[in-house]
Amino acid sequence: MTLLEVKTDALGTIAEELTARVAESPAFFNNNPLVLGFEQLKSESQFDLKALVGLCRELGFIPAAIKGGGSELESLALSLGLATLPRGKAKGSTTLEIDKSPAPSAKTHTPETAPAPAMVAPLVIDTPVRSGQQIYTKGDLIILSSVSAGAEVLADGNIHIYGALRGRALAGVQGDETARIFCQSQEAELIAVAGQYVVDEDLRAQHWKSPIQALCANGKLVIAPLF
Repeated sequence: MTLLEVKTDALGTIAEELTARVAESPAFFNNNPLVLGFEQLKSESQFDLKALVGLCRELGFIPAAIKGGGSELESLALSLGLATLPRGKAKGSTTLEIDKSPAPSAKTHTPETAPAPAMVAPLVIDTPVRSGQQIYTKGDLIILSSVSAGAEVLADGNIHIYGALRGRALAGVQGDETARIFCQSQEAELIAVAGQYVVDEDLRAQHWKSPIQALCANGKLVIAPLF
């Protein structure tokens, strides 16, 4: 579940920043349940919650609840069909912070020799990923079992599944087109690499229940035999 931490009542600023975030990884955020957080909003007297909910739906999110805010905001949330959650960060949630911080200038000087990015160790999961679970890592993701229908696994790097993939797998979610997905039995609901995706209806015609790898080639997602 994604937490949108709102720090400003300027809907234009929120729309601009949130649209830019979604554009970076559309497959990552598409149809994701969304919690709207107001714990860091200084004043909610002028906040247009109804407009924000509409914006989030337009961008592909599914607004589900709010967290924080006063009684007036909570009453409005209930009238819009949203739940209210207690304060505190939800375990395992992805947080998007929206504020008035200026975007980096395009004229910012870039050093000739940039430091090498820190290596991220692979995340290894040795148990089945159950329906309703979502797992995300900034590096490679290695699953030594299966991914159930209704589950979702995401990684900035590659995804290796040593069992059946029956849920959703999204690799290269920050735009890395060199990322790949490998699995021993392709029975997926959705497969995506760097924003390019294929859904269940088309996946059934592409090496169904066979070992595959998924990769980007010429701007398209290719599902190919693993062996």
